[in-house]
Parts: sequence; structure tokens; C-alpha cells
Amino acid sequence: MVLITLMWSTAGVVTRQLEHARSFEVTFWRSGFNALCLCAVLCAMRGPALWGQVLRASRRVWASGLCWCVMFTAFMVALTLTTVAQVLVTMALGPLMTALFARLFLHHRLPARTWAAIVLGSAGIAWMFGQQMQGGVQGLRGMLVALCVPLAAASNWTLLQHHSRPAASRTQQDAPDDMLLAVLLGALLSALICLPLAWPLAATHRDLLLLAGMGCFQLALPCLLVVHLARVLAAPEIALLGLLEVVFGVLWAWLGAGEVPAGATLTGGAMVLAALVGNEWLGWRAGAAAQAF
Repeated sequence: MVLITLMWSTAGVVTRQLEHARSFEVTFWRSGFNALCLCAVLCAMRGPALWGQVLRASRRVWASGLCWCVMFTAFMVALTLTTVAQVLVTMALGPLMTALFARLFLHHRLPARTWAAIVLGSAGIAWMFGQQMQGGVQGLRGMLVALCVPLAAASNWTLLQHHSRPAASRTQQDAPDDMLLAVLLGALLSALICLPLAWPLAATHRDLLLLAGMGCFQLALPCLLVVHLARVLAAPEIALLGLLEVVFGVLWAWLGAGEVPAGATLTGGAMVLAALVGNEWLGWRAGAAAQAF
């Protein structure tokens, strides 16, 4: 999982090394190479049956694919509008938004610690938004686009959990297969939507090499690995280790692209990370204590 966060966190610093590719073109190439890599891996795993599974995919899988499409697209567009640190900190709200959506739409009961974490995390993001509004419209637009990523992620997990309830006959091994199909559909949809917006294409050979590396090693491979790890690691462990992407991503952008995080970003980011770590750690302890009892 630490390796996965390391791969995820390279998106920002690699984006800053591109020569001519910008905005929707960056998203098109990254999603396109991601789709090609996923197709190659899934075809090797499943053979010709893969395309039949795609055509027979349920509405749940297509809806999940649409959420992945929003996540892939909004993330890269946001990186072209504002700093890496602000994008990653905004995305870190995903677990808290998922908990809130589960309460609103699935009627899950949230413990007091989670409500406190939602308040603290929201305050951190509000602080960043308030400071950004004083600094200019461009950065504020980037944060608003970045906010689409945790919203889509929360919608995705809530949707999957809701539709998994009546599917008692589905085996535990089938769920990751559906998730992989959704990731593939999301990558294909993202590439198709961004292609007309990216025209005319201006990426150089060096840009294409970097974007191919991002599509395969920063996105496709980590997605495949994290689906497998979901069978092994507990959800709190994955959530806690996933926070390393924020730390690594800000560090890479600082060292590799000279992006020094602003004071407001560090303050708001510390509040968000404290909320997430505190919520997951307290939940982990409560679960361990219940099992011990």
C-alpha cells in the first residue's frame, strides 16, 4: 500500500515536467494510456471473455465507471489550474465525504468522532478556500474542480455499497472483477470526453513518454494493486496508508518542481489530515477493543 501511494503521488511532479501538453490534452493522454494498460492486463487475465463482460456490464458497473471518469478527469484538470498541494489536500476529504454520504443515503449511523472529523476537515478546506479567494480566481477554480474528485469517489463507494446489499448470491471474488471493469470504463469514457476538448493535440514525444508512464505506472498498476489489497488489508489501514499520497505528492512537487506550499495550504492540510488520522485511529482502536472484549 505504501508503494501504491508512492506511485499515485507522482502525478503532480510529472505534470509539471510536461513541455506543451496542457489541461484536457493531459487528461486525454493519461486516461487513454491508462485504458490501454488496463486492456492489456485484463485481456491477459481473462482472454476474449473480457469484452463480453464489458458489453454485459450492469448499470451499477456503468454508474461506477462514470464516477471513475469524473475522478480521472477532474484530478488532472485541477492540477493544471492550481498547486499540487491544494489538489491533494482537497482530495483527502474523500473518506469523510464517503462517511457523510453513507449517513445521508444509506442511513448508516456515524459515531461522534466521525462527525467531529467532518467538521474539522471541512473547516480546513474552508480556510484554504477563503485564503484562495483573496489570491485570485484561477486557484479557486482549480480547488473547485479538485472538489469533484472526492465527491465522485464518495458517490462511487456509496453506490457500490448500496447495490451490493441485494446481491447476496455474488461471491466475494466477483466484486473486484466488477470494480476493475468500472475502472476500465472510467478510463475509456474520460479519454473519449476529453479528446474533442484537447484538439488540436500539441504533446511532444517527451510529453507522450511521460504521460504513458503516468497512465500505466501512476494509475493503472496502482488501481489493480489496490483492488487486490482490499482483500488483505482492513479498510482503516488502507485509508490511513492512503493519506501518504498527500505527504509524498506535496514533497515531490516541492523537490521536483519547486512548488513551495503556501501557509494557508499547510494549515488547512494539517487540519484535514488531523481529522482523517484521528477518525481512523480512534475507529481502529475501538474495533480492536471490541474484538479483544
